[in-house]
Amino acid sequence: MKDSRPLYKIFSSVPPGYDLINRLFTLRRDERWRRKTALLILEDNPQRIMDLCTGTGDLAMHIAGIAKAGVEITGFDYSRPMLDIAEQKAQKSHAGKIGFVLGDAAEMPFTDGYFDAIGIAFAFRNLTYKNSDSEKFLAEIFRVLRPGGKFVIVESSQPANRLLRFLFHTYTKTMVYYLGSWISGNKTAYRYLANSVIDYFTPVEVRVLLQKSGFAEVRHIPLMGGVAAIHVANKK
Repeated sequence: MKDSRPLYKIFSSVPPGYDLINRLFTLRRDERWRRKTALLILEDNPQRIMDLCTGTGDLAMHIAGIAKAGVEITGFDYSRPMLDIAEQKAQKSHAGKIGFVLGDAAEMPFTDGYFDAIGIAFAFRNLTYKNSDSEKFLAEIFRVLRPGGKFVIVESSQPANRLLRFLFHTYTKTMVYYLGSWISGNKTAYRYLANSVIDYFTPVEVRVLLQKSGFAEVRHIPLMGGVAAIHVANKK
């Protein structure tokens, strides 16, 4: 199933330069945003945490660096090349603290309500932007999160200020697309990235999407003027 997903080939071919490009285009702010996300995930002392669409494992490792001993941390992704990098990185600094699982986000191998908290960093857009399986993904996330649990998303967003939004979109269409394509050698991946970032939902649209999926008390925390945002959704 997983290798038939529209984005599977993109995220299986990008990994060698993935971390470098992320740091370069956000001026390393993506790391601050992940740490803030990790702190929000951990504020209610969850015992079982999933980093959904973990990629190269950055959010999972931020969580592992802050979490108390004994917390179960799972990094879940459908790209084997991404997970290979994540496992190598985790062995260097967080050996034994994170378990990585290969699988499909529409059919996760966990029982109902297994996780106390789920986080996702810059991949929620991939699950929901013009994705025919969006409802399946959201239903599965809701299923594996326990009642009272928390879903924390950090993702690109749309600034409310028109000038900032214009500048952000221009930067994405030029610097992110052209340099990302050059560094990675993958024009398709960075064309998709640029288009999906520019066309992605507003904070209000994200809130409505989450509420329609059953989540309640959705909070929005803008980052750097709104070019990115953290969304915190609770399951009743």
